[in-house]
Amino acid sequence: MRIAVDLTKCQGYAQCAFLAPEAFRIQGDEALTYDPHPDGAQRTKIRRAAAACPVQAITLEQMDGPNGSQHPDTRPGTADPAGDGENGFKKTGRIVIVGASLTGLHAAERLREEGFTGSLTLVGEEPHEPYDRPPLSKQLLAGSMRSADTSLPRRRDIGATWRLGVAATGLDLRAKQVHLADGSRIEFDKLLIATGLRSRPWPNPGEAALDGVLTLRTREDASKLRQILAGRPRRVLVIGAGFIGCEVASVCRELGLPVTVAEAGPAPLVAALGGTIGAIVGELHIEKGVDLRCGVRVISLEGDATGQLRQAVLSDGTTVAADVAVAALGSVRNVEWLADSGLACGVWGVACDAGCRAFDANGLVTDDVFVAGDIARAPRPMYGYQFLAVEHWGNAISQAEVAAHNMVSRETERWPHLAVPQFWSVQFGTEIKSVGVPSAADEVAIVQGSVAQRRFLAVYGYKGRIVAAVAFNQNKWLEFYEPLIEQAAPFPPSFHHVDETADGHAMPAGFRPAVSPTQDATVVVTGHDPNERRARLTNPAAGDTPSRRPAETAP
Repeated sequence: MRIAVDLTKCQGYAQCAFLAPEAFRIQGDEALTYDPHPDGAQRTKIRRAAAACPVQAITLEQMDGPNGSQHPDTRPGTADPAGDGENGFKKTGRIVIVGASLTGLHAAERLREEGFTGSLTLVGEEPHEPYDRPPLSKQLLAGSMRSADTSLPRRRDIGATWRLGVAATGLDLRAKQVHLADGSRIEFDKLLIATGLRSRPWPNPGEAALDGVLTLRTREDASKLRQILAGRPRRVLVIGAGFIGCEVASVCRELGLPVTVAEAGPAPLVAALGGTIGAIVGELHIEKGVDLRCGVRVISLEGDATGQLRQAVLSDGTTVAADVAVAALGSVRNVEWLADSGLACGVWGVACDAGCRAFDANGLVTDDVFVAGDIARAPRPMYGYQFLAVEHWGNAISQAEVAAHNMVSRETERWPHLAVPQFWSVQFGTEIKSVGVPSAADEVAIVQGSVAQRRFLAVYGYKGRIVAAVAFNQNKWLEFYEPLIEQAAPFPPSFHHVDETADGHAMPAGFRPAVSPTQDATVVVTGHDPNERRARLTNPAAGDTPSRRPAETAP
């Protein structure tokens, strides 16, 4: 049996921990941890725990069927597998998914649920089948989970051809072919782009090559860092206080390791939560023994004669002696392989409509190429139709399912992707969860709970409407606030709350002024007559603009 929990849904009710305490545990007040491969003797307890979950966040997958086959304990899809779709595409079409990831796997499963029985190919640069990334900076790094445990459970057999360990290097839209690094080409009728992100490396190649300088994005990254931490380094330096940086710092302190966090901004998580709430995160880290240094940059990393990292030089003139430096500098979208494709793409991602159909360089929607996951930049009607790239687990799943449905549906039956973004993070046993887009706000109000007890709920507003809510160990309330975001409810909230704060007045949220990643000209326009006018991208995938915000905006 294998367990997976959708922590986006989990609200910390803890029924599972009561019913099967050997498999499920609550860290702090509400943060759930679990054993992904429990002992078979616990099967009955675990099934009861999964059935008792009020939000049905627990998925069980049997691993002991005949010949090692997998039998998911999930309901079968409701789509009619005999449905032939338009022109019989469901039966005979060829779909290629580039990105063997969470997004790619869920899209593939949804395609089969929708009755697609044609050819399905998944291409992935990594040698592994899809795995879960959130545990890499949490359970895997702490040693409570093995690398193999991060494999994503399967809801059904997708009957796909897997091309793993080989990267996509080009896309020919006219020939409808994906070019691969091994020289081969795959033909398609419809394509889903789900190539996601990669970690931004330390910018100095010589310093990045020092032993002890790492990034954290893949299984291999996490395993290497875990091995180093197990060796008890003198000090760990974390460069950047975004989610990855904060979670790494939390694990280091839980392991009893000295850790310094260097952050250029005024507080941790400023891009995600704003300066007001970010300052509270900073207080939490300091309380737990993190040497937090905000408003400083790492100027250089220095090693000894053997090539081992020994210290970092900061912009305030101080130095930090450290054997390990984790560069948590944000991420880069994997769009280089699309540079000559004619799609509207750049360092900001691949542009698409609300139905996940990609735009070409002229701004025209394509009907055969779809985009989903971290790489997709799509309009969000609830946020003024701004194009947002949302880099979180829940969005990857919801967007993948919308894209898959639309790939095999008639135009009149297609869905828009209107899911409200959600994310979560666990730091020092405190579960931080969000619904909506906090970075769209200009004000914030703490309306429930106690900041001193690290148990509160903050509501974010923009021009008098609620746009997001963030909970610190108050997960159960986010379900209440999600429809308020959808309905553009007034901000600050005027209704009374349970556990209401004495002073829930609105304060500046503390976000930096938004800078559009697409403000520079990226195309040249040719031709004179309307039938000749065309746009051509000048450098669609060049540049190195950081991608550090969980939801970046563009006009």
